[in-house]
Amino acid sequence: MATVQKREWTTRSGKAREAWIVRYTDQHKKRHIETFAKKGAAVRRKTVIESEVERRTHVARSQSITVAVAGRMWVEQGESDGLERSTVRQYEQHLKWHIEPLLGRIKLADLSPGDVHRFRTDLGKTHDFGEELRDRQPCSRAMTAKVLASLSSILSDMVAQGQVARNVVREAMGPSAKRQNRIQKREEKRLEVGVDIPTKAELRAILSAANGKWRPFVITAIFTGLRASELRGLRWPDVDLDKKVLTVRQRADFENKIGDPKTGAGNREVPIAPIVVNTLREWRLTCPKGSQDLVFPHEKGAVQSYTRIRRGLGQIEEVAGLSKKEQPKYGLHAFRHAAASLFIEQGFSPKRVQAIMGHSSIVMTFDRYGHLWPSPDDQEALTEMQARLVIT
Repeated sequence: MATVQKREWTTRSGKAREAWIVRYTDQHKKRHIETFAKKGAAVRRKTVIESEVERRTHVARSQSITVAVAGRMWVEQGESDGLERSTVRQYEQHLKWHIEPLLGRIKLADLSPGDVHRFRTDLGKTHDFGEELRDRQPCSRAMTAKVLASLSSILSDMVAQGQVARNVVREAMGPSAKRQNRIQKREEKRLEVGVDIPTKAELRAILSAANGKWRPFVITAIFTGLRASELRGLRWPDVDLDKKVLTVRQRADFENKIGDPKTGAGNREVPIAPIVVNTLREWRLTCPKGSQDLVFPHEKGAVQSYTRIRRGLGQIEEVAGLSKKEQPKYGLHAFRHAAASLFIEQGFSPKRVQAIMGHSSIVMTFDRYGHLWPSPDDQEALTEMQARLVIT
C-alpha cells in the first residue's frame, strides 16, 4: 500500500520548504520513496504505483533505465534475432538521429504520453544537437510514423523484459494514429504509368539501349519482376532454361551478404519468357565465374553492388533518351512494377500475380496494383447479371 506524506523543513538561510513523499513497497517487497513538489503529482503517482504493483509490473524510478539504454538493448536484440542488416541499420538510424537526441536521457518510468506527443511534434522541427548530428533534417510525416513505430517497439520489448510497466506510445497515439492512417491513405498515390512505371514505348527504348552485361540483367528484371536483391542473389543452379522457370531461394542485402528471401512468400518459382531464356543462354557463356555461381555478378564473380547497378541503369536510360545518367528516371524497382503491370495486362489472376511477385498476402498485391486490373462497365455487368437471374 502506498502512502503520501508531507515533509517540511527549513533551509540554512531560514526559508521554509515543503515536499510530498510517496512511500510504498513494490511487488518484490522492496521499499521505495519518490519525492514531488506538489501534492497533486504525488497523489497521481501513488495511484499509478498501486495499480502497477497490483499487476506486478512496477519498476521503481531508481531502478529504471533510460530510453537510450533501452534503445540500444532493442537494437542488440534485433541483431541476435537475426533481423536483416538493413532493418537493424534503419533501427540504429532512428535511435541515433531522433530518439536518443530528443528522449534519450528520460527514464522509462518517467516517460509519459505527453512526452510522446511532444516528441512527435519535435520530430518535424529543426534542432541543434551539435556537430555530430549537424546533418539531421526535420522528419516528414512518413518518417515520423516510422520513428514512432520504432519507439513503440522499444517500449513493447521493455514491457516484455519487465523494464517498464506500460507502452505509453500506444496510449498517446491511439486516436491520433487512426487519424494519421486516414490522412496517409488519402495521400497515398497510385502507381502511375510514365511516372512510377515505364510506358511500353519507354520499355522498348530501354531494351534497345541495353547492351553488354546489362542487357540480360535488364531483360530478366522487366520480364520476371524480381526484386533488386533477388536479381543480385540469383544463382545459375536456380535457373532452369529447359523448363523455362527460375526459382528464388536467396537474395543479397545492401551489404552484399547472401541470405533468405525477404519473406516466406519470397521463395517461389517464376516463369520466364522466351526472350529471357535465349538471353540467359547466351549470357551464361560469358558470365564471370565466382564461388557463388551468381547469374549477375560483377567482373570478379562476387555480388553486384547497388551503386554499379544504378550507374548502369543511368547510362542505359541516357542512351534511350529518357534522362541524364546521373539521375535516371526509373530505378530498378520500376521494372518490377512494369512486370506486374504486364502480367495483369496479359490476364493473369490476382493470386497468380501475388505468387509470381512474391507478395506475402493478396492484400499487398491489390493495394499496390489493384487499380491496374480492368473493371467491367457497370451497366453492361448489371444487365448480364439481370439476364442470368430474371426470365423475361
